[in-house]
Amino acid sequence: MTRKDLANLMFPNVVDTIYTLEEKYPKRNLEENKVVTRYAPSPTGFIHMGNLLSAFIARKIAKDTNGIFYLRIEDTDNKRKVDNGITKILQDLANFSIIPDEGVVEEDKQIGNYGPYIQSQRKQIYDVYAKYMIENDLAYPCFCTEEQLENIRTNQEQKKERIGYYSKYATCRNLSIDEAYKRIKNNEKYVIRLKSKGDFDKRIIVNDLVRGKIIFPENDIDHVLIKSDGIPVYHFAHVIDDHLMRTTHILRGEEWLSSLPLHIQLFSMLNFEIPKYAHLGLVMKIDENGTRRKLSKRKDPESAISFYHEKGVPIEAVKLYLMTIANSNFEAFLDANPNASIDEFKFDFKKVSASGTLFDLDKLLNISRNYISRLKAEEVYDYTLNWAKEYDIEFAKILEKYKNYSIEIFNIERNQKKPRKDYETFSTIKSQVWYMYDEYFTNLDYKWGKINDKKEISEILSTYINKYYNEEDDKDTWFDKIKQLAEEFGYCSNIKEYKLNPDNYKGNVSDIATVIRVALTTTTISPDLYMILKLLKENRIKNRFNKLL
Repeated sequence: MTRKDLANLMFPNVVDTIYTLEEKYPKRNLEENKVVTRYAPSPTGFIHMGNLLSAFIARKIAKDTNGIFYLRIEDTDNKRKVDNGITKILQDLANFSIIPDEGVVEEDKQIGNYGPYIQSQRKQIYDVYAKYMIENDLAYPCFCTEEQLENIRTNQEQKKERIGYYSKYATCRNLSIDEAYKRIKNNEKYVIRLKSKGDFDKRIIVNDLVRGKIIFPENDIDHVLIKSDGIPVYHFAHVIDDHLMRTTHILRGEEWLSSLPLHIQLFSMLNFEIPKYAHLGLVMKIDENGTRRKLSKRKDPESAISFYHEKGVPIEAVKLYLMTIANSNFEAFLDANPNASIDEFKFDFKKVSASGTLFDLDKLLNISRNYISRLKAEEVYDYTLNWAKEYDIEFAKILEKYKNYSIEIFNIERNQKKPRKDYETFSTIKSQVWYMYDEYFTNLDYKWGKINDKKEISEILSTYINKYYNEEDDKDTWFDKIKQLAEEFGYCSNIKEYKLNPDNYKGNVSDIATVIRVALTTTTISPDLYMILKLLKENRIKNRFNKLL
C-alpha cells in the first residue's frame, strides 16, 4: 500500500492536480509594482469599524498602484452565516465607495478569472491540495476522538508543557499507511492534519509591512487542515486562495500574528510565493475607567457601520477619519489641502501605528462638522432629505414641502471664509433649524438672556416691529436701526463704549438683538439674525411677536 493509494481512497473524485490548477490560475499580467489585495469577510452581514478599516486600506493601496482589489467570501463556518449576509456586506462597502475590481459583486454574481470567490464553492480546489499533501507525506489522517484530544491537553497542562498536537503527542502521525487505509475503509471518522517539519527551538523571521522584522519560533504543531466534514479550516483555505488568486499583500488584524508561522510554513511546503503581510493594530477605545480595550461590536454602538447611517454622518467624513487613523501623516496633508480628495494622498505603511488605533468618536464628529460646513446648501438639503426619508418621515415631508426655503436656511453663513459649523451630522440638523418652520413652532419654551422682564420685552418687540422694522433694509441699515432701538431703551449701541463704562447703561445692543432673536427662535444662540428675519419675512415675524405678546 502506497501513499498514493491512501490519497486515492480519501479523494476518489479529485481529477485536477496542483499543476493543472497553476495553469488554470496563472500569475496575473501586472507590472511588478502593482498590488493585489483582498477583503475576505465571513457572510455574517455585519461589518464593524475594524473590518471597514482593513477593507478601506486594502482598497486604497490597490488603487494607489492601479492594482487589483477583490472581494472573497469566507463562508466555511456555517454557524456564522446569515440570510442575505453577502448583500449586506456589499451594501456597506458600496456606501463607502469600496467597490471590488473583481470577486463577489452581488449575492449570486462574481466577476474575474480567479474564482470562484466564495470558499464554499472551492472545495474541489482544496481537495486537490489535500490529496497532494497526503501523497507527499505532508499531511495525514488523524482518528483521535474528542476524548483523546482532551486527555492530551490535560496531560500537557499537568506537565506544564505547550498545548497542542505535536511531537510525541501527535499519536496518529506515525500510523502506517496500511492501518490508516484500513480505518478509513471501516468508515472511522477522521480529520486531515499537517505533518509539520518545524522545530520549535528554531526561529523564522518575517518582515511585516507595519511591524518590521518579527521573530517567531517555527511551527511544529500538526494543525488540522481539513475537518471531519471535509471542510477546510481557515489556515489551509486562505493560503491556497491567496496563492491561486495571486494576492500580493495580505492585510489583517494583529490577532492573526500568532498564526503567521503556520501560514508561512504552509506557503513554503506547497512551494507558493509568500505574499507580504501587514498586521494592523487593533481599533481601541478608552473605557469608562480609563483603560484601553478593543472596540467591541457588542458593547460599543459606534463599532457598527449602521450607527453612522442612523446618525447621518456623511460617508466622506467617515472615510476621512479612517484615513487619519490609517496613516498618521494624513491629518497634516488634509490641513494643508482641505479640499483635496483622498485619492490624491498616497498611503504609506511606515505611517501605520503598530500599537493599535485609538478610536475617537468626538474627532470623527468634528471631521463630520467640518465636512458638512464645506458642502453647498443644495447638497446639505439632498443629504438631509435622504437621511430623513429613512429615519424621520415627518421632517422629510417638511423638507419636500419647503425645498427652496430649506436650501436658503442651510445657506445661512455658508458662503463665507469661515462658514458656520452648527451641523454635526444630518440627524442633528432638525434640532438646529426647527424654529424656521411654523409647523414646529408650537408649545414653546423661551430661553431669555439678560433682558427677561416681560413688560420690557413686550415694549422692545412692539417698538421694533412698528417703528424700526423694514423688510427692504440691507444689513448695515438694519443694524443701525437695532442700535437706535437699543439707545431708545437705555442700552449702549457701541460694544467698546459699553465695556469702558458699563455702569452708564442697562446693557448693550447685543442684549436688544437677543430679545428679537429669542422671540423668533426661542433660543439665545442661532445663525445670523438678519438672515433669519429676511427668510421669515414681515407677516411671520409679526405672528411670532404676537404669539409671544
